[in-house]
Amino acid sequence: MPGNSFGKLFRFSTWGESHGAALGCVIEGVPSKITLSEKDIQPWLNKRRPGKSRYTSQRKEPDKVKILSGVFEGRTTGSPISLQILNVDAKPKDYTEISQMFRPGHADYTYHKKYGIRDYRGSGRASARETAMRVAAGAVARKVLGKKIKIRGAVIQIGPHKIERSRWNWGTIEKNELWCPDKEVVEEWKLFLQKIRKQGTSTGAIIEVTASGVPPGL
Repeated sequence: MPGNSFGKLFRFSTWGESHGAALGCVIEGVPSKITLSEKDIQPWLNKRRPGKSRYTSQRKEPDKVKILSGVFEGRTTGSPISLQILNVDAKPKDYTEISQMFRPGHADYTYHKKYGIRDYRGSGRASARETAMRVAAGAVARKVLGKKIKIRGAVIQIGPHKIERSRWNWGTIEKNELWCPDKEVVEEWKLFLQKIRKQGTSTGAIIEVTASGVPPGL
């Protein structure tokens, strides 16, 4: 199945399903002698962790990461690094009712047409839960890049509602539940999300990511 591996020089492959036993990834291309521990990865997973607000998945997962290989005495060895997160709030029985139907707008149908089989337990690999290991691998990538390169992101639009760029404040982002850099529109966004939730529908959003300190020609 293509699409599970990302990158070339720094390359990682993710595995596991939304309501399976665990999620994991294998990372290759990490130089040796870089200090690395679970403490370097966990803060980023904590930011992504579900169940932190009414605007995210209500699933309760601690997302505690464990380094299985590639690190010895607190430093990378140059060999593949394997990471694992156990699923502690998996509830596969909750999906029994939809085992014989496809959910509109989800990957259920396309996954089944492509592979001839599907994991109806939260859509298995097609679940947003898979991104937990992308975040974990990204935390390792940050250690490789060092502190001179700064990567940041923010939500700049939900549905038709946009931020006012003149009010952009990076310091505001982690102080609200919607990761918005414009505090003046946060309440407007919340009211909009409450409205579409009552309507039983959904909406889209736009995220902007910036990287500073990147050397030319990389």
